[in-house]
Amino acid sequence: MKEFLLPPDAKTLINSMRAVGYSFEAAIADIIDNSIAAGASNIRIRFSPYNAAYVAVIDNGRGMTGSELTQAMRHGSRNPDEIRSETDLGRFGLGLKTASLSQCRKLTVISAKSGSMSSRRWDLDFIEDRKDWALLILDEKDIEDIAILPEIGNKGTAVIWENFDRVSAGESSLERCLCDALDRTRDHLSLVFHRYLTAEPGYRKIAISINDNYIEAFDPFMTWQSATQRLQVEKIKVDGEDIIVEPFILPHQSKLKTSEIEKAGGKEGLLRHQGFYVYRNRRLISWGTWFRLAKQEELTKLARVKVDIPNSLDHLWEVDIKKSVAHPPEAVRQNLKRIIARIFESSRRVYTYRGRISHTDNLIHAWNRVVDREGIAYSVNRSHPAINELRGSLGDHQKYLLEGMLRTLEISFPAEAFYADMAGDQRNVKQGIDTPEELLDLARALLSTAVSAEAAEKLLAGLRLIEPFCHYPEMLDKLPALLKEQDIAN
Repeated sequence: MKEFLLPPDAKTLINSMRAVGYSFEAAIADIIDNSIAAGASNIRIRFSPYNAAYVAVIDNGRGMTGSELTQAMRHGSRNPDEIRSETDLGRFGLGLKTASLSQCRKLTVISAKSGSMSSRRWDLDFIEDRKDWALLILDEKDIEDIAILPEIGNKGTAVIWENFDRVSAGESSLERCLCDALDRTRDHLSLVFHRYLTAEPGYRKIAISINDNYIEAFDPFMTWQSATQRLQVEKIKVDGEDIIVEPFILPHQSKLKTSEIEKAGGKEGLLRHQGFYVYRNRRLISWGTWFRLAKQEELTKLARVKVDIPNSLDHLWEVDIKKSVAHPPEAVRQNLKRIIARIFESSRRVYTYRGRISHTDNLIHAWNRVVDREGIAYSVNRSHPAINELRGSLGDHQKYLLEGMLRTLEISFPAEAFYADMAGDQRNVKQGIDTPEELLDLARALLSTAVSAEAAEKLLAGLRLIEPFCHYPEMLDKLPALLKEQDIAN
């Protein structure tokens, strides 16, 4: 058997690798992964869309020597199966090169370490001309000509993109395309690195900015909102490693202020991405999917599940080069199915009117939720004090008319329209009392049926257990004074 070395054609292969499928924002995120792995605490994205347009990612990490930088510029510079530290966000040793060259034709890296500065460059035009894998080593004069050189400190690395051909393909203005791409990048980074942008317990906060404008973290779980439900955390053991699963149920948007909805990314951002959020070393790699373990439903839009996996399980989760796809192994899927059932029930309750799944709260409800073999129905609670008192004041014929009216309301309840409004993006589904005066009028009507002052006081005290009064404790505190004022005025 003979041996024949057959290296790939440089021009053909490198252009094929450009078509891996990186978006602009995903490519920038891949570069930031390297900065975080290098221990950077401050990562600055600089860009100029004018004249000689460029985008640069500059960090204050450990930096690299000349030989280390040369190795980093090698395609496939590491073994994907090697054991890595918990802070390492890479795997294949392709991200820096593949991500960068998917967006531009000239990639320059400058790195400072131990008082010296080195620079290397992949230039596709030069490679095509030479027809070989020719890496350029920049000398001092070449480095001095680089515009962002003054922004690089005594240690750290700058990754510079130039000669953009993919970003502006089919567009009339490179300037507009780059500005739009950086806007998308800001949103993308605020989500993907949100756990790095905030000071999580035990971890250092990392700052990321675009042209000196710092990126704020976008928390998909709305942990800052008191109405967000945090369900029980579970651990799944796979190959001796722990996978941490923590479910969240977001509050319905009807319970949020406009400013809170904007903070959550608007109505679309609040409701669009139900499903699992898979983090690899706290870096988000996949989100908005149930991995075909369940169907997306209107009533589960508010369910989010944080899944933390270590980089030692990359091979089982099928993490791709772009770190944008992950698929759970069978052992994990079986456990997630069990967890999903519990999550979905909690999410559906958010859409159930006031959460009345059962009447174990000792409140007197205006509506009863009735479950039988034929399904679910809602009926007016005939034992409600307001209805009881009204019925007691009516004659037989009037009682008959009242019951007919209540049945009409129950039978004609617009269930489908109500479902669509509450499960959709509507915020104008009005529900509740707007002013203390409305509550006062209802209270006076109910108290007017009391046969004595003592009975009235007892009824007033019991309003905290009767709908709708029980939902407005602050207004109830003011009721005695308001009733007294009205009695004096009358």
